Amino acid sequence: MTTTLTHGRIALALHQLRDGDGRALLLLHELGGASPSTVPDEVVAWPGPVHALDFSGHGASGLARGGGYHPEILMADADAAIAHLGEATVVGWGLGGYVALMLAGGRPEAVRGAVIADGRGLAGVAEPGPLQAAPPGPPATTTPDPLAIVEMENDLRPPEYAVMFVDLATHGSGLDAPISVTATERPPWLEAVLAAPGVTVAPSIGEALARYAG
Repeated sequence: MTTTLTHGRIALALHQLRDGDGRALLLLHELGGASPSTVPDEVVAWPGPVHALDFSGHGASGLARGGGYHPEILMADADAAIAHLGEATVVGWGLGGYVALMLAGGRPEAVRGAVIADGRGLAGVAEPGPLQAAPPGPPATTTPDPLAIVEMENDLRPPEYAVMFVDLATHGSGLDAPISVTATERPPWLEAVLAAPGVTVAPSIGEALARYAG
C-alpha cells in the first residue's frame, strides 16, 4: 500500500511493506535508489510495521523543478513521513543514513533510534570545492532525477555540523545510544559522529535494530 504525502509542491510516496504491531520502522534508501518492494532481509525481524519512503526526485515521488536537492530538503521529506507514522525507528542506507542522522537530531522525541548503513551517497564532501555543472538536456521526467545525483554527491558535510545532530538526538531522545552505525565507509563527517557520545557501532543492521525494538 502506498500513501501520498505532500512536502511543498512535491508528492512523496510512502510505501507500507508490511503490517505489524508496535512502533513503525522507516526505511530511507540510498542516493539514486528507491524503496524496496518487499521487506529487506536485514530488517525482517523487526516486530512492527515496516514502511519505506521515496525521497524527492526518486522512485515514485515527484521531481523538484530546476533541482535544489539538499539533505535538509530530504530531511523534511522524511519528517513528513514521521508526522504521518508517529514514533518510528529509522534505517538509512548511504544518503539515507545521513538523512536518518539529521532526522534523529531534529525530531528526537519521535525517532527512537537511527541506523546508518553503507550505500551510495554516504560520503558527500568535507570541504567546499569547485561548482558542479548540471547535466545537459531537458528537465527530467522520470526518476532518479540527474540533478539529484549531481547535487547530492557533491553535498558539503562539515563534520561539526553532523555532530550537532548527534548532540540533539542524545539530549532530546532519552536513549543512551540514539545513533547506531553499521557502515564500513567512514567519510570525515561519519568519523566525527563515531567519536561523539551517544553513538554505537553494530556489526549488522539486525543487531542494531534489536537495541531499539523494545
